[in-house]
Amino acid sequence: MKNMHSIRTDYVKGEMRMQDLLSTPEQQLSVWLDDAIKSDALDANAFCLSTVNAEGCPTGRIVLVKEIKGESLVFYTNKSSSKAQDLMLNPRAAATFYWPELERQVCVRGNVSVVSDKENDEYFATRPRESQLGAWVSDQSKTMESRETLEKALKKVEEKYSGADKIDRPPHWGGFRIEFESVEFWQGRASRLHDRVVYTKDGNGGWGKSLLQP
Repeated sequence: MKNMHSIRTDYVKGEMRMQDLLSTPEQQLSVWLDDAIKSDALDANAFCLSTVNAEGCPTGRIVLVKEIKGESLVFYTNKSSSKAQDLMLNPRAAATFYWPELERQVCVRGNVSVVSDKENDEYFATRPRESQLGAWVSDQSKTMESRETLEKALKKVEEKYSGADKIDRPPHWGGFRIEFESVEFWQGRASRLHDRVVYTKDGNGGWGKSLLQP
């Protein structure tokens, strides 16, 4: 194995000035997501979702944001999954975006709520047919005997919906919304003297910005 002490990257692709950032984290995150998409970043809308379970143990995993709206972000999942169960017990989460192509990172933290059935149905209808079928098959986070078990279950669901124009949304599938409580924007800079700005709620329901030490 290569000596990891020798791995170094000097960040030189940009800088971030607090006065140049937009007035709300929703606006600024939307701009940075657009920049990541334009840079051809792999899965530009991916973020690490961090939750805490009943034993107080944190877990992170990669999911995809599907909407940024009204000072919140939305992602969808199987509600029997470990992450969903964590959120039902402790409805707070962190979301960490990282775009190495731009040397940028965003850390979101806030309370979590479930998305309405109407919103779930509307988004589910836009998913590829294969993803809709897969939502019926996966008992996410549970153990299984083999891959063949999953493939057999998929075949049964494909037969059930053969010829059907519409695939129903599974009742266990839906979205969660992370409300913005604090949102930190990070731009890599040379010599590890990075730019960091955090948005936090002010006393009037608006947003204030603060510079953070690198």
